[in-house]
Amino acid sequence: MIELAGIIILGILAQWVAWKFKIPAILPLILIGLLVGPIAAEFFSEDGSKWIEPIWNGEKGLFPGDGLYYFVSLAISIVLFEGGLTLKRSEIKNVGPVITKLITLGSAITFFGAGIVAHYIFELGWELSFLFSGLIIVTGPTVITPILRNIPLKKDISTVLKWEGILIDPIGALVSVLVFEFISVDGGSGFTKTALMEFSKILLFGTTFGFTFAHALAYAINKKLIPHYLLNVVSLSTVLLVFVESEVFAHESGLLAVVVMGMVLGNSKLSNLKELLYFKESLSVLLISILFILLSANINIEDLLLLNTWKTAALFAIVVFIIRPIAVFASTRNSKLKFNEKLFISWVGPRGIVAAGIASLFGSKLLKQGVEGSEYITPLVFMIVLGTVLFNATTARMFAKMVGVFLKTSDAILIVGASNPARLIAKYLKENGRRVILIDANKNFIDKSLKAGLEAFRMDIYSQDLTDNIELNDVGYLLAMTGSEAVNKYAVNSFSKDFGEQGSYRLATSEEIVDANLSIEEQGKFFTPKDDYINLSEAFRNNPKIYEVEIKSEEEYTTMVSKLFNEFKSVLLFVKKENKLYLIPEFEKSNETKENCTLIYLGKTLKLQEK
Repeated sequence: MIELAGIIILGILAQWVAWKFKIPAILPLILIGLLVGPIAAEFFSEDGSKWIEPIWNGEKGLFPGDGLYYFVSLAISIVLFEGGLTLKRSEIKNVGPVITKLITLGSAITFFGAGIVAHYIFELGWELSFLFSGLIIVTGPTVITPILRNIPLKKDISTVLKWEGILIDPIGALVSVLVFEFISVDGGSGFTKTALMEFSKILLFGTTFGFTFAHALAYAINKKLIPHYLLNVVSLSTVLLVFVESEVFAHESGLLAVVVMGMVLGNSKLSNLKELLYFKESLSVLLISILFILLSANINIEDLLLLNTWKTAALFAIVVFIIRPIAVFASTRNSKLKFNEKLFISWVGPRGIVAAGIASLFGSKLLKQGVEGSEYITPLVFMIVLGTVLFNATTARMFAKMVGVFLKTSDAILIVGASNPARLIAKYLKENGRRVILIDANKNFIDKSLKAGLEAFRMDIYSQDLTDNIELNDVGYLLAMTGSEAVNKYAVNSFSKDFGEQGSYRLATSEEIVDANLSIEEQGKFFTPKDDYINLSEAFRNNPKIYEVEIKSEEEYTTMVSKLFNEFKSVLLFVKKENKLYLIPEFEKSNETKENCTLIYLGKTLKLQEK
C-alpha cells in the first residue's frame, strides 16, 4: 500500500516540478523511477532490493505474475487513444507542405536510417532494429512545448516544431504497433505465408473494431443515449472494451484498435469532443505519472550496463546529428525556410512519452516471447528519450542564438478580444507589417477574424492553453480589449510576464476614464486613457474607419491629442514615427519628440484628412 501511494505521490510531484521549472515531465519521472529502482538497489540497499519493486519477487512487489504487463497494456491503450483523438484530417491539410513532408518523408528517413544503424552497430536483427527506429520516430508536444516555451522564435519555426510533434505522435505510435505486431506474428520468422496471414488478421480486426466502436460511441453521444455525468466513464470503459475484445479475436491487435478508434472519433462531429479530450488528458497525466515510475523502477542495473559501451554514444550521435538533419533538410527542400532555420529545426528533436511507454511494453512482451536481442529495446529507447530531452533542454536556447533564429525583440501583438473594433485595429496593424493574433472564446468573432484573413484562436482566457502555445513565442505586446472589465484585468495581471515584454495594456473601465485622481503611471496601463469599451464600440459603430493625420510640431500634437481625447466618437489608437508604430502610452513614455509624426485614430473624421 505504501509503495502504491508513494508512486502516485512521486508521480504528481514530478509533474509539478516539470510545470514549475518548465521542463518535460518525462525527465523527472524517469529519473525518479531509476532512483527508487535500480539505483537504490545498487547503491542504497543493504540486501540489494529496490525501494519500489514493480513485480512480485516472492517477498515484495506490486504486481504478481503478468500483472504489470497487463496494467501497462491497458494504460498505454488509454494514452494512445488520447493521442489518436488529437489527430485531425483538417489539420494535416492546413499545416502546409513542410510539416506534411516531415511526418511522411522525414519519418521514413528516420525509420530506415535508424533501423540500419541499429542493426549494424548493435547487431540486432532487422525486425528489432526497425522496431527501435519506429519507436524513435515520435517527438510529441509534451516534450517540445516546455523546451521551446521560453525561446522567442519566428512563427514559421515554432509552427513546424509544434505541429510535427502533435501529428507525428499518433502516426509514430501506429507505425510502432504495426512493426511490433509483424515481429510477434509467428515468432518473427519473416515473410512466411502464415506470418502474413496473421498480420493481415491483426490489421483487419484492429481497424474494424476501432472504426466500428468509434462510430457507435459517436452515435450514442450525439443521440444523447449516454447521460452527461456518465459520458467520460462510458468512453473510458469503451476504450478498454475495444482493446480487450480486439485482443480476444486477434492477439496483439488491441493497440491498433484503440489508435484507430481515437483517430475516427477525433474526426467525427462530436459536440462533447473537447470535454472528452480534457478528461482523457487528465487521466493520461495520472497514468503516465504512475507508468513511468513503474517502468523505470522495473529496469535492472544489468539492463543499464548494456548501454555502457561506445556503441551507445555512436548510435545517439548518428540519430541526432546525422539522421535528424537529413530528414529535416530533405523535408524542407524548396521551402521558404532559411538555412539557419532548417538547422535549428534539425537540432531540436526530443523523443517523448509515447516512445518510452510503448518501448517498455513491447520490450517486456518480446522478452517474454524469448526474441533474441529484445533486452536492448527498452534501454536503448530510454537512452534516446532521456538523451534527446536533456540535450535539447540544455542547448536549444544557446543554439538558437548561435544560428541567428533567436528573436532579439518580440514585436508581435496579442489582442484579447476579437470584437468588431478589435478586428479593425488588428487588420490595420497587419497591413502595417505587424504580426497580430486575436484570441476570444466567442466562436462567431473568431470565424469572422479568420474570414478577414487574420490570425485568430478560439481560446478560454482562464485556461492554460494560452501559455502552452509555442506559436506565440514572438509576442511582446498584450492588449486586452474585451467588453468585460474583469477579463481585461485578469488578462493583463496573468499574462504580462509571458506576452507583455514590450508592454501590456487594457481598456480603461467606465469609472477610470472619469477619475481625475488617477496618476500618470496608472493611466500608462491603459490602451487609451480616455476611452472604455463603450466609447470604442460607439466610435466603430458611427464610423468604422481608421484615419491618419500628419503632425508637424509639438504644439499641433498636443492640440490634436486633446481634441481626440475629448471627442466621444473618436478614439486615438497609435502614433507612427519614422515608420515605427507606437501605442499611445508607449509613445508618451518614450524619449521621442512629439513632432513630424502621424496620429492614427478610429471614428469621426474631425475634419482631418483620411489616408
